[in-house]
Amino acid sequence: MAFASSFRRVLSGCSSGSSVLSSQFASIRLHSTLTSPKLFINGLSRLTTDEKLKEAFSPFGQLIDAKIIIDRMSGRSKGFGFVTYATIEEAEKAKENMNATYLDGWVIFVDPAKPREYRPPPPPQRQPDPASSETGFRTNKTIGWSA
Repeated sequence: MAFASSFRRVLSGCSSGSSVLSSQFASIRLHSTLTSPKLFINGLSRLTTDEKLKEAFSPFGQLIDAKIIIDRMSGRSKGFGFVTYATIEEAEKAKENMNATYLDGWVIFVDPAKPREYRPPPPPQRQPDPASSETGFRTNKTIGWSA
């Protein structure tokens, strides 16, 4: 019961301790979580272009780059992209104002971009077996015919 009443006091703001608590929350909220001026934009429409992305994010500061990631095979958008600002403060402002808003009819989500993970280079291609033909069949040396 005591917990419920203290919880109610914190929510209603009646207690003098709640002002200290709310000021702590305000300082946490104002502290930036971004470490770089690059933002990850998710939930983009397949019809959104680099120009539309740049136009939507340009009011919040000086854009250095706005890029939508394209699928190599189909040539269509993968539904996400990246926006880079000149400063972290501009990126923070864009994140606060554009997160969970509509762009081209879709709700977009703005998060800090993570650094790219290291991927080892692919293993070298195996040399084709000289006994195999162009069709992929191998010659059966025991019997003498292709299987």
